[in-house]
Amino acid sequence: MSDAVPRRVSVLGATGSIGSSTLDVIARHPDRYRVHALTAHRSREALLAQCRRHSPALAVLDREVDAAWLRERLHEAGLATEVRCGREALVEVSEAPEVDVVMAAIVGAAGLLPTLGAVRAGKRVLLANKEALVMSGALFMEAVGRSGATLLPIDSEHNAIYQCLPVEHRGGLARHGVTQLLLTASGGPFRGWTAKDLAAVTPEQACAHPNWSMGRKISVDSATLMNKGLELIEACWLFDARPDQVQVVVHPQSVIHSMAAYSDGSVLAQLGNPDMRTPIAYGLAWPERIDAGVAALDLFEVARLDFEPPDEVAFPCLRLAREAIVEGGTAPAVLNAANEVAVEAFLAGRLGFAGIGELVARVRDACPVEPAGELAGILDADARARKEAVACLTRR
Repeated sequence: MSDAVPRRVSVLGATGSIGSSTLDVIARHPDRYRVHALTAHRSREALLAQCRRHSPALAVLDREVDAAWLRERLHEAGLATEVRCGREALVEVSEAPEVDVVMAAIVGAAGLLPTLGAVRAGKRVLLANKEALVMSGALFMEAVGRSGATLLPIDSEHNAIYQCLPVEHRGGLARHGVTQLLLTASGGPFRGWTAKDLAAVTPEQACAHPNWSMGRKISVDSATLMNKGLELIEACWLFDARPDQVQVVVHPQSVIHSMAAYSDGSVLAQLGNPDMRTPIAYGLAWPERIDAGVAALDLFEVARLDFEPPDEVAFPCLRLAREAIVEGGTAPAVLNAANEVAVEAFLAGRLGFAGIGELVARVRDACPVEPAGELAGILDADARARKEAVACLTRR
């Protein structure tokens, strides 16, 4: 990196798997990066440990009771980190003029406002939060264009596609000779299971992903294939693609992270071990490359690469997501909100695994689709969908 001054990074969702991996990469390059702010929802002990190691200027928690606890512990440790709390503080550390890079790794709709704030402030935004684009794709991408923010996708699949496309890929795929985006999916822990097999699935089984280490919510989304559905929606916005130009391909080895097919018959793929530090390092250093701490891929050990189509009968969430992006407007926001409520209920033992897709479908049918041109309308659709989802659970 040519800059003599290290880039300052805010990590939103620092205690999650993406946030922790980001801090691991940053720690490998102290000459390049400094941690400006770390945020967490309620994981105050984990955030305290990260503050002790990385000495951020700011730390943010959701509740004042947790913020007060963290302030006291940091004071006892002799650390000068300032502690704030609440949604406004999240947006502030995303927009702060001292910040160069924002890792947007908050899970769920809670990540929308701070991520959008970072974009509007013209930051380099490393996007690991799917919901920002799923809920407000048009508005979000318009903000990127107006502010001049640098948007780099961190999901392994979107990061792979980004690496396989021309640097400038807006204006429609055909303009750049691209015919299709091939979005790979591991298939999750239940690949090959029938709908009958899935009836008795437990949260512990759903969270046991065969290839990736992820949080519980994202692990469940991977198990239902909703995660791939959200990624399909996200890919349409990121790469200016039509839904019919994005094909989901089940690839159980998770070695090819995604591909781009071109009009001359070429298919470009990005391969690597399933470790999120690779796309994180790519986003931090782009257009350069830096060490991520990831072992080189051993193709002799991999030995084979398998591919199969997804089963949208046993896993209807992928179909529901595709239908939502085709319908447009607030349909994706409704889909996402209903899914968040459904997954939370499943993890709490109040809803069966198959009930996740069923609940999402019922909420979709009950909530009319509105235009998604204004943030207020999107947030209103999100709130209405959550209310309807809770009502559906109560009626059950």
